[in-house]
Amino acid sequence: MSPLAELYQEIAACQDCEELAKTRTKVVPGAGAEKAQIVFIGEAPGFYEDQQGLPFVGQAGQFLDYLLNSIGLKRSDIYICNVMKCRPPGNRDPLPTEIKNCQKWLELQLELISPKMIVTLGRYSLAKFFPGEAISKIHGKERRQNNVIYYPMYHPAAALHQQSLRQTIEADMLKIPSILARSEEVEEEEESKPQQLSMF
Repeated sequence: MSPLAELYQEIAACQDCEELAKTRTKVVPGAGAEKAQIVFIGEAPGFYEDQQGLPFVGQAGQFLDYLLNSIGLKRSDIYICNVMKCRPPGNRDPLPTEIKNCQKWLELQLELISPKMIVTLGRYSLAKFFPGEAISKIHGKERRQNNVIYYPMYHPAAALHQQSLRQTIEADMLKIPSILARSEEVEEEEESKPQQLSMF
């Protein structure tokens, strides 16, 4: 069993949020390539995700599949998960304590996968990596930290509620391949630089 699969078992047994542990049908840890270059992080599982134990399987998931296809990717090429691993009852917003309780699982996932790029989808994953920032101002603009690219996007579900955002989301997705390519060029340049030898 892979370290990620072992982590899934730990997540499935989690009782940190008493209400969510009682009301969930299935835990939704994540899915995709275990050594993916890109990790997409959404907010929380919805009804269909809770039923199937898989992320992004409803209408928003279908739009995400379309977006991935637009840049030549499939789900098996990337990794998808959420900030929350359990569905809040009635699709209510997750509570701050619930987000805090769930944080360790996301951090362990990212540690195991070690992606080159993290794409935040929606406000809760935005808040984790871009605290205090507004999605309307920073979507589609990458930031780099510790050799990881952080890239905020609107949640695919936003296009279902507000049709005008669909083109924005599609345009932001189309930037991803060139951002990754530029990042690889920078890494190659840094690796080819002669290393300074210390005399001490």
